[in-house]
Amino acid sequence: MKKAKGYTVASKLAFPKDHPFLEDFKYLKSIAGEHAAKLTIPGPNMIFHSGVIASQAYLDKPAYPTLTDVAQDIVQVYQDAIQAFYDAGCRDLQLDDTSWGALFSDDFRDKLRHNGFDPDEMTKTFADITVEALKHKPSDMVVTLHICRGNFKSSWLYQGGYEPIAEQLFSRVNVDGFFLEFDSDRAGDFKPLRHIKDQYVVLGLITTKTGVMEDKEAIKKRVQEAAEMVDIHQLCISPQCGFASTEEGNTIAEQEQWNKLGLVVELAQEIWTS
Repeated sequence: MKKAKGYTVASKLAFPKDHPFLEDFKYLKSIAGEHAAKLTIPGPNMIFHSGVIASQAYLDKPAYPTLTDVAQDIVQVYQDAIQAFYDAGCRDLQLDDTSWGALFSDDFRDKLRHNGFDPDEMTKTFADITVEALKHKPSDMVVTLHICRGNFKSSWLYQGGYEPIAEQLFSRVNVDGFFLEFDSDRAGDFKPLRHIKDQYVVLGLITTKTGVMEDKEAIKKRVQEAAEMVDIHQLCISPQCGFASTEEGNTIAEQEQWNKLGLVVELAQEIWTS
């Protein structure tokens, strides 16, 4: 069985009423008991970036007259999807929108310029799409946004701090919280967080790429550094990404994963309840 190496937008977009994720979520909710059933889906700009402006197939044969037209349909797809998941009982939805990484990585910004796009204009478009996608989000539904720099077999894709996207992303995008990767120097410093308003910020300070355990006191110090930019009561802590973005997994043993999660719990208790 061959794996897909990419995707493109080849025709008009619409959210199918029988999308398989709906049944997947209903099953999860049925076995979750009293626990909240959380759903994670790709974010809207994963389509706009990988399927449109970074897709040579799309650029060679556009499926829409203009970028504005395709962006509008992506927005409608996500408005319909959010309502469908809400109707299915979902109250905690996470958008994995790692395509934002292409907008702060110099190499990928150069690729966008090569394709004829201004990275700063695309940053505004990414924000516009996300804001409009969430325009009709039910008030009792929490929607968060996760951004990382790649996590395939303990490797990475993007590098660079959040500064080039910070104002558009943090001050405009109307999610309830951000899951942000901060486990290595590739993520830059915490200064871009000065643009955060009232959203929660989950600091991904614990790497999922290796089993090496972080120093607890060093992590506490980093949380205090972030608290200079954002009220500490808006901060949370977590691993920087999942322990496996694909079926190949990362170079980390199962027990090491449990150890990392245990460390997150210990840190959270010591920082916010002590």
